[in-house]
Amino acid sequence: MKIKGIIASGKRKSSKATATITEGKGKVTINKVPYTALPKLRRLYIEEPINIAMETLGNNNYDVSVIARGGGKESQTEAARLAIARAIVKFSKSEALKRAYLTYDKALLVADVRRKEAYKPGDSKARTKRQKSYR
Repeated sequence: MKIKGIIASGKRKSSKATATITEGKGKVTINKVPYTALPKLRRLYIEEPINIAMETLGNNNYDVSVIARGGGKESQTEAARLAIARAIVKFSKSEALKRAYLTYDKALLVADVRRKEAYKPGDSKARTKRQKSYR
């Protein structure tokens, strides 16, 4: 029986990424571009869940296609990394892989829920207060 595809999502700040995983030869694309075309640090960040899966499962028989939208390049990369890790766990149904991800970095499976703090009325920023001069 051939699995059609599994969809998983990841979020970081205002970025959202959707990963679709299917059986294949190990091709990973982000916004229809191979992840190897990314700058080095972002490429290494995307490779982490893939390398851990290779070490744990011993095979790489899946293709992952990620669509990332919103936010900046860095948060899109983090959202894509989260979506890829969740998709691989869902696809492989491996409890050992899930434990390996959580041991390496909890952020591989659990989203970072921090958001930008709202500006307060009458202030210039979220936390700074108006300066007073008593002269």
